[in-house]
Amino acid sequence: MIAGDEIYIARMEPIRREPQNRGPEVTVTGISVRYSIETATAVNVGSAVKTFEIVNMGNVLCEGKPPCSPGMKWRAAIGSATLDAGEGKEFRNARLSCIAGPCPFTTIESDNFSKGGRTISASVRNWSETTTFLLEADVSRRQVADTIRLSYPVIIDQAMNFSLPASAEGPSIEAKIDGSAIVFPLGPTPILSWANCSVRTAQDQARLFWCELKPGYRFP
Repeated sequence: MIAGDEIYIARMEPIRREPQNRGPEVTVTGISVRYSIETATAVNVGSAVKTFEIVNMGNVLCEGKPPCSPGMKWRAAIGSATLDAGEGKEFRNARLSCIAGPCPFTTIESDNFSKGGRTISASVRNWSETTTFLLEADVSRRQVADTIRLSYPVIIDQAMNFSLPASAEGPSIEAKIDGSAIVFPLGPTPILSWANCSVRTAQDQARLFWCELKPGYRFP
């Protein structure tokens, strides 16, 4: 500026700003993902047996009148048996045995027992004297229970990712925030106080999560 005959030059000095103290970062440790899935198990509740006879006379020519022996020479007979496990139960480890009579002259006509199920049956062809068979199986009941599963995210730098199967129920993240153990439920839209998360659905309906720490938090 000018004052009389003297000239003064005012200099502009930059304002110095002191760095802001953000405080210590909060450490996030011990991260695990907990969820439950339904699992079905078979509980043995007993067994069932049934005997049946295939009544026939040996050494009688078939003369083209079925049923006949496999070579169509001797007259044969066919006998069968059926077992029903009942509502909510099924047979496992079913087996068929010849327990009396000329067993070598028999053959299984139909096998509807070896695969198990609620109802099983078997039929046998006999082309000799009367034989007796035993159909037996273990009886089991299907029991559904919730199984707790744990998984651990993959941490890269200051982000983590993990996946949950389509059948996962009630998922949550367990973590220690600055040493305090806290459980964070994961709803349809994951919201965490210490991370920004996104989720996408894979082709097999599994959910893929990606979470990046918010400012002020860090992984060890």
